[in-house]
Amino acid sequence: MAEKLRLMTVHAHPDDESSKGAATTARYVAEGHDVMVVTCTGGEVGSILNPAMERPDVLANMPEIRRAEMAKAAEILGVQHRWLGYVDSGLPEGDPLPPLPEGCFATVDPALPTADLVALLREFRPHVVITYDENGGYPHPDHIRCHEVSMAAFDAAGDPELYQDAGEPWQPLKLYYSHGFSRKKMQLFHDALLERGLESPYGDWLAKWDGTRPDTDERVTTRVECGAYFEARDDALRAHATQIDPDSRWFAVPLDIQRALWPTEDYELVRSLVDSTLPEDDLFSGVREKVSA
Repeated sequence: MAEKLRLMTVHAHPDDESSKGAATTARYVAEGHDVMVVTCTGGEVGSILNPAMERPDVLANMPEIRRAEMAKAAEILGVQHRWLGYVDSGLPEGDPLPPLPEGCFATVDPALPTADLVALLREFRPHVVITYDENGGYPHPDHIRCHEVSMAAFDAAGDPELYQDAGEPWQPLKLYYSHGFSRKKMQLFHDALLERGLESPYGDWLAKWDGTRPDTDERVTTRVECGAYFEARDDALRAHATQIDPDSRWFAVPLDIQRALWPTEDYELVRSLVDSTLPEDDLFSGVREKVSA
């Protein structure tokens, strides 16, 4: 490898890095590149989604437990990790929706986390950044704020007039949105499971799918082959024991089916300061040539 490259992924909560693009990060680490995961909040108010962890001692120590889970997942993936240090906003429910807690990530002045992320961008100096789309991947207030902060920081990090106390300017060369489960992918897995006589967890989702909503797969520009790292992805997911039930839909599709039908993780290129031809199969496409020139 002629040049070690750097990739930063920005996420809202601990476990997002394992459910969104984990096999990609494991692949690039294995290839000798540096990868940093930035987690904006501590996930302090996330619900316990694994019945085995629904215990008083866990509920009483959620912040510490989620930090330990994140450390284990980062070790499995081989990535560097940083906390941005903001408080989980929670997912408001009800009609009308209750207000978000004062001081949480989604209610603070966006300039504050933007400055913090600019400082990390200038410290780590990534060539490529991954974040969520304008809908946050799904409309959680922390995911939407993560998108807003990531976009602002990407645009500001290279400007010497902005955030002058945040380190020497550094301009990343590409920015991507990560895209996970599309309807097309879900249908392929659903059909394959039924053909094998296995139970599919996707039937209800597909039946309720809003046919007027565009499939996120239509936005994908870049498909990264990473089937060899699906085990690492799943191990990292299981490290978040409060959030991931090992018997849940996350692990419903056998890996051989996944590798045969959809061996990639998928992204949308939304900012680029290098020349690359779409569609791509490498997040560093164009970057390698620019850096080695």
